[in-house]
Amino acid sequence: MAAGGAAAPPKQDDQQPHPAKDQLPNVSYCITSPPPWPEAILLGFQHYLVMLGTTVLIPTTLVPQMGGGNEEKAKMIQTLLFVAGLNTFTQTLFGTRLPAVIGGSYTFVPTTISIILADRYSDIVDPQEKFERIMKGTQGALIVASTLQIVLGFSGLWRNVTRFMSPLSAVPLVALTGYGLYEFGFPLVAKCVEIGLAQIVFLLIFSHYIPHLMKGKSPVYDRFAVLFSVVIVWVYAHMLTVAGAYKNTSDKTQLSCRTDRAGIIGAAPWIRVPYPFQWGAPTFDAGEAFAMMAASFVSLVESTGAFIAVARYASATPMPPSILSRGVGWQGVGILLSGIFGTGNGSSVSVENAGLLGLTRVGSRRVVQISAGFMIFFSILGKFGAVFASIPAPIVAALYCLFFAYVGSAGLGFLQFCNLNSFRVKFILGFSIFMGLSIPQYFNEYTAIRSYGPVHTKARWWNDMVNVTFSSEAFVGGLLAMFLDVTLRQKDTATRKDRGMHWWDKYRSYKTDARSEEFYSLPFNLNKFFPSV
Repeated sequence: MAAGGAAAPPKQDDQQPHPAKDQLPNVSYCITSPPPWPEAILLGFQHYLVMLGTTVLIPTTLVPQMGGGNEEKAKMIQTLLFVAGLNTFTQTLFGTRLPAVIGGSYTFVPTTISIILADRYSDIVDPQEKFERIMKGTQGALIVASTLQIVLGFSGLWRNVTRFMSPLSAVPLVALTGYGLYEFGFPLVAKCVEIGLAQIVFLLIFSHYIPHLMKGKSPVYDRFAVLFSVVIVWVYAHMLTVAGAYKNTSDKTQLSCRTDRAGIIGAAPWIRVPYPFQWGAPTFDAGEAFAMMAASFVSLVESTGAFIAVARYASATPMPPSILSRGVGWQGVGILLSGIFGTGNGSSVSVENAGLLGLTRVGSRRVVQISAGFMIFFSILGKFGAVFASIPAPIVAALYCLFFAYVGSAGLGFLQFCNLNSFRVKFILGFSIFMGLSIPQYFNEYTAIRSYGPVHTKARWWNDMVNVTFSSEAFVGGLLAMFLDVTLRQKDTATRKDRGMHWWDKYRSYKTDARSEEFYSLPFNLNKFFPSV
């Protein structure tokens, strides 16, 4: 205490802001430092469990509308899993080389539903024939749509676009990639709140409160919080089902809460290997292809945000634009495989698995490659995979509440590179985030009330292109932020620092920083085949 009882003035160091970090600290295992094999296998299985949510929810939504039953749903889930395993492995080996899981995407669902409702399928009476015809039409649209990302990625065009991106424009893009999926969080939890809320509580206890009480002595509980919490709540949900808690409830409640209503286990074959064109030769329609290409472009933008979040949580340096472009090219190959094998849905970076990296603080590439092995293994052994795929949807939605929040906060983390005292920065951030939430909300509400989007012309393909594009929060907010950031700037040093570009300058080229070569270099001396690198 100073004389007279007055408090001593704070030290100068205490008044300094937290220094910006180009790599996220306190990550236990980064890309190139795998955990021990037993731990890596468990972590890989945990990634597999998390990506099952999207893999099951998409066929559950689409197959009944296509005319298929439980058998078709089980086969579609198996195919989605198999292709996701292939795409995840190729992305980690030849793409960005980040620990990114490549799985099914909700972005393609509205376009697929539009194909389902097309007039050319309305006169088909036989459900099995209708399912196969629609699936073949979806295959053709996906095959054509894949060329967009393949061309933009491997030609280097997307590299030239993302060179204009700054930490300022990355904030809305990455943040809305996570926060924009809020409709898949608590709204789905509330469909069976006694199960979903219990999952949120147990997940928080294992991931944050137990490690806090133990003062970080053991990383077991937070690292495997998903496994612990899902097992406990799944058993609890099964006990409620067996005890007859849902006997007198509505069909919708029973479908959400009961553990024996998925219909996947009985319909799944014991052993089945998905193969190309298993539903028949694909058919092509120009309008459907254009609509699917719009969905592919929206998926490209959203995946860009997810890739940036994955790089952050893997404690990697910011991706050079050429590496991002290479990853987009391989994601296009993933959509091509989705069309060839007939998944009924396109591929993109799994946002929930990106959030899991933040929860576990393990960004090892090997862990995600192991998870790809689990995807392929359980897609072939149908019965075993169906057991895990029958987890009630509210449990999955509860996981999303945490994982999507982690991805959104990764976007907010880039604010540390920006000058938040600049009115230009404040305008771009505030306006792009607000419009990124407001415009898609208008499009989604309009569609929910009238069963068609605000753009409603005689050209169905044009309607789908515009409505799908402006229904994506990440797409609207990210592109608006980038446009404003590029057009409303002076070419001076002060503006560059306000946008945070001085932090990213050394990552504009692949060879500028030795860490970039360590994280993103291709194996087997394959870099020479990618001159953009």
